[in-house]
Amino acid sequence: MEKKLYDEIIALAKKEVIPAIGCTEPIAVSLCVAKAKEILGYKPEKIKVYLSANVLKNAMGVGIPGANGMIGLPIAVALGALIGKSEYLLEVLKDSSPEALEAGKQMIDSGNIEIKLKDKTDEMLYIEAICSYGNQTATAIIAGEHTNFIYLKKDDTVLFDSKLAPKVPSAEDMLGLNMHLIYDFSVNSSIDDIEFILESARINKAASEQSFKNKYGHELGRTLNGKSQYSVMGDSVFTNILSYTSAACDARMAGAMIPVMSNSGSGNQGIAATLPVTIYAEKYNKTKEELARALMLSHLTVIYIKQKLGRLSALCGCVIAATGSSCGIVLLMGGKYEQITFAVKNMIANLTGMICDGAKPGCSMKVASGVSTALLSAMLAMEQKCVTSVEGIIDDDVDKCIDNLTCIGSQAMRETDKAVLDIMTHKK
Repeated sequence: MEKKLYDEIIALAKKEVIPAIGCTEPIAVSLCVAKAKEILGYKPEKIKVYLSANVLKNAMGVGIPGANGMIGLPIAVALGALIGKSEYLLEVLKDSSPEALEAGKQMIDSGNIEIKLKDKTDEMLYIEAICSYGNQTATAIIAGEHTNFIYLKKDDTVLFDSKLAPKVPSAEDMLGLNMHLIYDFSVNSSIDDIEFILESARINKAASEQSFKNKYGHELGRTLNGKSQYSVMGDSVFTNILSYTSAACDARMAGAMIPVMSNSGSGNQGIAATLPVTIYAEKYNKTKEELARALMLSHLTVIYIKQKLGRLSALCGCVIAATGSSCGIVLLMGGKYEQITFAVKNMIANLTGMICDGAKPGCSMKVASGVSTALLSAMLAMEQKCVTSVEGIIDDDVDKCIDNLTCIGSQAMRETDKAVLDIMTHKK
């Protein structure tokens, strides 16, 4: 592999696998508001926020870090304005405090926060924050990615406009990722160059262990880690994978001030790409090098699929993340490239079509469904079994299978996405 390509893959993994606190859509809203506030230079008197439908969908029912159980966008906007620091990126609210929360409640009660759907935008991920103080205003816009500022303005002065900046080729255009390239990199790269990915295992496992000690969300992780695990499902690597993965999701969706390592802008994707691989490796006494290579395979697979699908879609992200973890588990089982392609095909044949109906505590159940399928798909793959090209959307070419999956998620399910948002916003 050429050194330039090798280095670019490492840089891509470091860019996409980063710490985050809280659900990334409302956190990105906090980040955008924080940036506008910093440009303004004052605590805003009024704040207007305009969001794409998918951001709105993912921010309606999820807990906000530091908000003591409060959910949704108003408190995310208020805290972003009061204590948010844009330099923290997806950890923008990590300085939250009880005093900030009370001030945030007062800001909400003042009626000076306005949140609306952005009309006529083709961006699935779009956040526009306008902060004002007296006759001064500041605007910040995020689009495409959760930390990607495309426009900054103070009063009548444009500080930055991505439309005027030189066009930079996307990571997908530059690298031309495919499953064989990802496999080759993951198994042959220098361990010194990829051991940074082990931090995802440490951070996400710590999130699970904190969740076991507290009552977050629907407590699926705690339930599976308690008596039910032994009396109904037994004490096995399977139930341990389910309990650890869902526990981290429980905490994150409840707004716990607990960092997780995200993937492609999603904490749940980072959790589901990391913890099944980590728990399997620990239960079977795999070395740190084996774990690092399996995690790199898992995370890069998720990054690859998300590049094609987009940051937000109608397709539940656990489908993508669990596909990555299935590949990582196959590698830990001793599988080679062929068996890894089998696992991908088995995952796509099973979970394609699982809808995203917003970020919420119930996501832990979807994550559990995804990672349970990941283990089953890996086991079948190691027996040289996979869904064939005469069945459904599966193709002989594994990369074509991924194209089929992302076509359904990004294009065919758009009407589904609209129906989901309509249902969510018209509940009585």
